[in-house]
Amino acid sequence: MSTADVLERSETRRSITPGWPEIVVGLVVLVAVAFGLPALLKATGVAEHLSSLASGLILAALSGVAGLIAFFAANQMRIRDWSAFGVRRTSVRWLLIGVAGGIVAAIVWRLVAGIVLVLVGPTENIQEPYRDAAQGSVFLIVLSILFLAVLTPLGEEFLFRGVVTTALLRHGALIGVIGSTLIFALAHWNLAISIIALVVGLIAAELRRRSGSVWPGFVVHLVNNLIGQLIIVVWL
Repeated sequence: MSTADVLERSETRRSITPGWPEIVVGLVVLVAVAFGLPALLKATGVAEHLSSLASGLILAALSGVAGLIAFFAANQMRIRDWSAFGVRRTSVRWLLIGVAGGIVAAIVWRLVAGIVLVLVGPTENIQEPYRDAAQGSVFLIVLSILFLAVLTPLGEEFLFRGVVTTALLRHGALIGVIGSTLIFALAHWNLAISIIALVVGLIAAELRRRSGSVWPGFVVHLVNNLIGQLIIVVWL
């Protein structure tokens, strides 16, 4: 195969992978949905009639739904093949590595958060509504766990690893993994939650790069969130 053929195949491969248009559309739609719906509920007065438990469940569901909507918007831009975004089958081995990664993430971010807490003091707990969602009947607790430990990881992994990491990997492993992790952390706009996002995002992005699939990262995210939800339920 000639050099020209190699270059042509390389350019063709790059042209059918997600890029900056998908990143921009995905993030804009994410912000519009994640902030637009709560603002709409507040503007219409609906939010005033919701209990803290109902608000917590809505926010818990919105975390995942917003990510999925943003992913679908990015997917409809130019490349409608989900496999181009890493939504493809993977091996049991990679899924098990994802489980291990989730356990490591749950330990590491708590250690880092403890150090930050000592250095800068306590930060605003923006996840208090999510904690409210974990209270109540068994049904509501299960619903909260499904939203936060399954739906949220699904939406965020499809968007941030499926779209953002995949697109940035066109510029190399370092930019793809570190760049997408920083964007993921900034999207959470709170120091305490950004620490979690940094650790989980870094592991998930690297597994996305190595496995070629978003599913190992989804498992990392699921296990980390599940551990957090179970801790909340046990200690309430």
